[in-house]
Amino acid sequence: MASLDRPRPKAGILNIAAYVPGKESAPGATKVYKLSANETPLGPSPHALTSYREAAHRLDVYPDGQAKALREAIAETQGLNLANIICGNGSDELLGLLAQTYLAAGDEAIVTEHGFLIYKIQTIAAGGTPVTVKEKDERIDVDAILQAVTSRTKLVFIANPSNPTGTYLPFEEVRRLHAGLPKTVLLVLDAAYAEYVRRNDYEAGVELVSSNENAVMTRTFSKIHGLPGLRIGWMYAPAHVIDAVGRVRGPFNLNSAAIAAGAAAIRDRAHVETAVAFNDKWLRWLDAELTALGLRVTPSVANFLLVHFPDAPEKSAEQADAYLVSKGYILRRVGAYGFPNALRLTVGPEEANRGVVAALSEFLK
Repeated sequence: MASLDRPRPKAGILNIAAYVPGKESAPGATKVYKLSANETPLGPSPHALTSYREAAHRLDVYPDGQAKALREAIAETQGLNLANIICGNGSDELLGLLAQTYLAAGDEAIVTEHGFLIYKIQTIAAGGTPVTVKEKDERIDVDAILQAVTSRTKLVFIANPSNPTGTYLPFEEVRRLHAGLPKTVLLVLDAAYAEYVRRNDYEAGVELVSSNENAVMTRTFSKIHGLPGLRIGWMYAPAHVIDAVGRVRGPFNLNSAAIAAGAAAIRDRAHVETAVAFNDKWLRWLDAELTALGLRVTPSVANFLLVHFPDAPEKSAEQADAYLVSKGYILRRVGAYGFPNALRLTVGPEEANRGVVAALSEFLK
């Protein structure tokens, strides 16, 4: 029994299932390929690295609390109004700030069945109640979300593209979702993988946010920009949301190196396009090769694939994971996302992509 003579967390905190990152090591393997965190194999822009090094000469002063240089770079490259951009310590912080700002005890936030686990964690931490709705064929179900809306609903979180499935909602469906929500409900569009999508019916959310008062879009520098170690995220939102979130945001939530490197990274459009082309090539190759092995692969528009394994116990995702780790290939177990018999595979460098397919071929024999 827990002691009663010590500080205790508020109700609900100890009910949170803590987020567990993917494995980092493969003991015994000669060479390790980490294909579990959706990191880009191309790394960051050389310009970002240069700016990062230059920032080392300014570590004796506080960073700009408004991250103006980074916000200016985002506004310039994305064609957005500077005043409607706020930056955070990864998009995770911004998602948490939204929960803190808009949820109180008794309020509800809608999340989807296979959605990013942080949505539930931040909702509970803020004192709200997560309401999980089913997906359909591993895709967000707009009708299911709308049916779950009540007078207590304050936030709706959707990842588009979604993680770990890699599926997406066409923008007309996002519009339909937004149109069906009460004006008092804030739609949060988590577009962490938006840069990878090359579909004519996809839009990250800029247009929707620009013309409405109850929608926001979050983005990250951890994926295509190759800067997860610096933790940089940003949000495009109506002025009243920026004002409210800004009141609870820490005054120096981004460090100087992150601001400088992020600004350089988003301006290097050639590096981004190279990363997109590389991903498009190897995502399609991996999909085809894994399907040829007899594995079901969820169609993805991101930089990863959800790979489903046979029902046979000796060929399960758990067994495949153990075998792959022994060979130095680290994939992501996704049981916590509702896929106990699947692994998420990040597109890696060419040798890793070819190697993991060869290893799976041997495993499935």
